[in-house]
Amino acid sequence: MSVQHYLKMIDNASVAQRCHAAGALAHIYLQSELDFEDRCAAEAMLTLLLDDPSPKVRLALADVFSTSAHAPAHIVTGLARDQIEIATYMLGRSMLLSDTDLVDCVAGGSGEAQKVIAARPKVSFAVSAAIIEIGETVAVMELLSNTQAQIADISFRRLIERLGHVAEIRALLVDDDRLPADCRHALAIRIAEALCQMDMVMALMGERRAKRVTQEACVKASISLVAATPAEEYPALIEHLQLRGDLTTAFVIRIVAAGKIDFFGAILVALSGYSLSRVRSLLIDGRATALGALFSAAGLPDSTYRPLGVALQAWRGVASGKLTIGPQEVVRRMMAHVAPDNRGAGTVPAAANDDMLSLLKRIYLEAIRENAREHALAIAAA
Repeated sequence: MSVQHYLKMIDNASVAQRCHAAGALAHIYLQSELDFEDRCAAEAMLTLLLDDPSPKVRLALADVFSTSAHAPAHIVTGLARDQIEIATYMLGRSMLLSDTDLVDCVAGGSGEAQKVIAARPKVSFAVSAAIIEIGETVAVMELLSNTQAQIADISFRRLIERLGHVAEIRALLVDDDRLPADCRHALAIRIAEALCQMDMVMALMGERRAKRVTQEACVKASISLVAATPAEEYPALIEHLQLRGDLTTAFVIRIVAAGKIDFFGAILVALSGYSLSRVRSLLIDGRATALGALFSAAGLPDSTYRPLGVALQAWRGVASGKLTIGPQEVVRRMMAHVAPDNRGAGTVPAAANDDMLSLLKRIYLEAIRENAREHALAIAAA
């Protein structure tokens, strides 16, 4: 049938006839070699059908045009802004919708429309950012479930700020391999805060103990996170810890005691202004005087110099194969050099010595408990 035929019949046709006519005309437009006049006439008729009072007619258009790369752009964008049953076809399928079109649909659409966009086979950084910034929770959850979606690190940070209190969002983020280390740390803090605020936890522990346990859990989670963080993400994680105020002396001591020397080196680079190659060289074979100058440049307290030096010496021995020890023995050696009977040397004030010794004792007890757990699990698995 010709285009003119459809133009003549459409005015007095039933909904069923108009649906058939709309689908047929759309196929003719896409598949036939129309001359210029007929193509213009067909496009004009298809444009008029965007205003058809029956959604079934517009749905017939969407069904045909949603998978075509040659559909009229203005019709595609018009259908993408239609009611959700129709828009779903375009938002979920059409490759003709630009990032700008999709962002506009996110801003002006319902949560259901946002969810359809989030599930597209290809979601760009810009579209993901828009969904995370203004999308409803169901759309954000769909986006996180879409492993093909491109999500920038800054968008993950914004997501944790905006929806980190939502348990379902946290659960999806925990299992998301795209999550950068600094965001994973922020997520751990959010989870700990949520647990601390649970009525059952408050009833069992009380507010003060719950907060203390939460803080200890966050520190342990931070240490574990370092072990799973690629070296290229160290600077971002360190900056995040600095901004949060978590890059404390106690944290640095724990990092070195746990043997995370590469991360310790990255911390020293960030704090001291020394080059990475210089810091690495000093950590590998630097003498006590040179290490002291490095620690001083990084702003570490004098009370940390000796225990840090002892730990580095121990881990050097482990790296070279001369020693076969773990964190528990390393911490024991650190404690031996800040014990009360060493105060006579006068190099460390008594109060600082007490604080350092108290910290090392806590770390030592934690190491003993961790070793006991691992041993018990090994026995159970045997």
